[in-house]
Amino acid sequence: MVFPAETERRVKRRALSVCRDHIKKVLGLTRIIPQMIDCFIKDDTEKARQLFTEIQSREDEIDEARRLVSKELAEIGAILLSREDFLRFTNLTSEIADFSEGLAFRLVAIMEHEWRVPMSIKEELLRLSEAVLETILRLRETMMVLSYGSDRVMEKAREVEIAEQAVDALYRKLEINLLISQVDFSALILLRDVLQLLEDSADKAEDAADVTRILSFIM
Repeated sequence: MVFPAETERRVKRRALSVCRDHIKKVLGLTRIIPQMIDCFIKDDTEKARQLFTEIQSREDEIDEARRLVSKELAEIGAILLSREDFLRFTNLTSEIADFSEGLAFRLVAIMEHEWRVPMSIKEELLRLSEAVLETILRLRETMMVLSYGSDRVMEKAREVEIAEQAVDALYRKLEINLLISQVDFSALILLRDVLQLLEDSADKAEDAADVTRILSFIM
């Protein structure tokens, strides 16, 4: 319920708070992906399974956080004209969590079947995942400065773009190296999915940064 005395400034703070909590959870999940790829490098299947279970648990928490955002925005109602932009932000970042769960599943499958993957590919994959994590970190920083004016937000959103461009460069190089490497065919299919999901995660972060630009003008 929205009380008559509740001001637009106050409801903006409410919306911003739940969105910040949501991106914090997404970032926490994304941090696990480089750890999983490190397990991939070390052939530590048991640890990778444990991390995959943790990712699934955190994804459930993120889904619950997204529902909380929807509930908060519904309660705020027409007082906040920009509520659709807040909702779009959380929907985009929730997709990052979904992608992370999907790529983690594929990595575990490759490890469990002991399909052959060259160490050079594994190491490049680790660098790509770290670049994606950097993009999500920059996105969280963008959301954290949202109440400090549009200039700060524009600066941070630009950093997200730069980080996403770094992901693109690593992705393209790794995609070619994967195709010319000695990888078991089944692993090749799954690894191409993993690469795509990592790139898609960075793309969603860039899209979410665009939303923060819009929100910066109404905060």
